[in-house]
Amino acid sequence: MTATARAAAAQGAASAEQAGRAAPVSQPASPAPQATADSARNSSQSLRRALTILDALRHDAARGLSLVELADVLGTHKSTVSRLLAPLVEVHLVRRTPTGRFVLGAGTLRLGQAYLEGLDLRTVAEPHLADLMRASGATCHLVVRDGLDVVYIDKQENTAVVRMASRIGHRMPLYCTGVGKAILAASDVDLLESVLAHPLSAVTARTLTDPDALRAELRTVAQRGYAIDDRENETEVRCVAAAVVDHTETAIGALSVSALASHMPPARVRELGPLVVQAARAVSAGMGSVRCGYEPTGRNV
Repeated sequence: MTATARAAAAQGAASAEQAGRAAPVSQPASPAPQATADSARNSSQSLRRALTILDALRHDAARGLSLVELADVLGTHKSTVSRLLAPLVEVHLVRRTPTGRFVLGAGTLRLGQAYLEGLDLRTVAEPHLADLMRASGATCHLVVRDGLDVVYIDKQENTAVVRMASRIGHRMPLYCTGVGKAILAASDVDLLESVLAHPLSAVTARTLTDPDALRAELRTVAQRGYAIDDRENETEVRCVAAAVVDHTETAIGALSVSALASHMPPARVRELGPLVVQAARAVSAGMGSVRCGYEPTGRNV
């Protein structure tokens, strides 16, 4: 190679090196915003459909559903349902039976047990009880049933009005309190029969001491959804109460609004009834109930 050729080659190499240093290293293209949004929507839609499958199987837990039936529920193709079922079966949330139908799997039981272990009635009820106190402007109570009595476990008091004598830990009979009658009306008849096996002692002049009168009162409670203590436990106090039920639809407690009768005339009682029922249903839902309240005619009628 001549000197001229060597010089030209050296100059060319230098130019190439300089060009290489100047050229930026290419990076993978970022996904377009629209493509990212579409992917998120698709994932969200798939999750909603998978949850719809679980809910549909919950409503037909014993028999289960076929692939065709699930496709009808979702309004989509069988191939889409099969794709959604695959990860649910893999993590045991859904199980395929030998007949080819799909039922809830053992994984749902583990989730349910974990949920129930974390439930505490007082913790679940606290925000709803506080909301009820603010909405009613009166003192609100939360009780649990203990045998044939109720025990007060929480109290939200409006300090701007007359203070109630009730206290946490206080115990009262089921038959003469609004919360107790709410629990009786939402419970099986065996509980009422246990109450009636003992004398119904008069706490005030208005306490229901006749078994037939108490039965009739509980039928009314079951039909309208809330109980009224009309000065039956304290001579000057009215109370409106509704039962709280758990995941087995068993009445485990009740919540109430209480005030002096002079501050809670009958018209105000009728206004408060739906508010108390709404709060009790919210607490019941938090405790795992699906029905969240009374059956239309009451369980003990």
